[in-house]
Amino acid sequence: MTIWSTGLRLSIQWTALCGLALVLPGCGFFVPSEAQVSRPERDPDQPVAVETARAQLGTVTEALEYTGTTRPQQQVALRAQTAGEVVSLSVDLGDLLINGQVLAQIESGLLTARVNEAQAELSVRQAETAEDQVAIADAHAAAAQAKATRDQAKIDADRLRTLADQGAISQQAAEAAELALINANQAVKSTQAQIKAQQQVIAAAASRVSAQAALVDEAQEQLAWVNLKSQLAATVLTRLVDPGDYVQVGATLLELGALDTLKVTVQVSELDLGQLTIGQPTQIRLDAFPDLDTISGRITRISPVADATSRLVTVEVTMTNPASRIGSGLLARVQFKPPGDEHIVIPASALETGTKDNTIFVIEQKNEEPTVVSRSVSVGQKHQGQVEILSGLDANETFVEESDQPLQARQAVRLSILSEGGGE
Repeated sequence: MTIWSTGLRLSIQWTALCGLALVLPGCGFFVPSEAQVSRPERDPDQPVAVETARAQLGTVTEALEYTGTTRPQQQVALRAQTAGEVVSLSVDLGDLLINGQVLAQIESGLLTARVNEAQAELSVRQAETAEDQVAIADAHAAAAQAKATRDQAKIDADRLRTLADQGAISQQAAEAAELALINANQAVKSTQAQIKAQQQVIAAAASRVSAQAALVDEAQEQLAWVNLKSQLAATVLTRLVDPGDYVQVGATLLELGALDTLKVTVQVSELDLGQLTIGQPTQIRLDAFPDLDTISGRITRISPVADATSRLVTVEVTMTNPASRIGSGLLARVQFKPPGDEHIVIPASALETGTKDNTIFVIEQKNEEPTVVSRSVSVGQKHQGQVEILSGLDANETFVEESDQPLQARQAVRLSILSEGGGE
């Protein structure tokens, strides 16, 4: 072994010993020097950092959530009631309509001709009735004349009979007067029969006039079908034809919907059906409008029949439409609030900020520096880190959710930046 090799080995050993000397103090083999600084303890007079929240009403039961599609609560299809060519269509998608507004018009040539024909026939019937009225007036006049003749014939017959019985005139003259009276009575009966017959003619004519008037009304109603009007204040949802198209009876031209109130239809599992009731409140969120807050709604209909294959039940929820911004066919996420009374719900960590069970600390800020007041509370149900408070805490009171050390009554605190109503 050379002198160079021996020197190199001694140098390596010396270097290793120096490194070990540097490592051993960190492992606890050497007493730390006075230059090392120990971690300072918390000053008991300093306020304790806490995180606070406001007490809110709610339930600890997990809410059911399903998705559905928005639809107008009232939606109608505007269909053609007569066949023909569409000659005008004055509205398009998204247009706002008023009740009674004319939206489209179908060719009216044949229907107009039918109305004119019916009215002409009605005029003929009315003329016939007028002639019959004149005829019956003549019959009444003839009857009055016949009665007058009969009355005079009776006077003459009575007078001549008296004279014949006195021998002043011949019996032949008296009998002639009596025969004239008999003829006059027959004439009266004949005119009365004519009046009855004429009355029947007039009644038949009046029936024909009424029937023809009904045909005129029917033809005019059919003529009105060419003007398609909106039956409600609504919005045009779908337009299916254009001017110039030929439509058959029953063809849909437009679909209209009242968007001031919407309904959302969701399919709910039969396992969750027991948690839903008519009138139960819901909260609805729309992916298309993330800027909108949740919209309140209510269950308005629950189908009595479930799908035999999927075991799903149709549930209808009604919601308002703020400023009519929400359209039809949008995805809606419906959250069903659990039934039952709401109570104050707080995190379970709020019950662990002190040393006593079922005790929370409420913020009191009479001066500039906030302090805490201890409250004994009555606890209800617990679920997934949330606790129901039955008594001892009111809604909107500020309480301590978490603190960096156990709290005591009247202790000064410092609100963190995550606290509601204040921050560091």
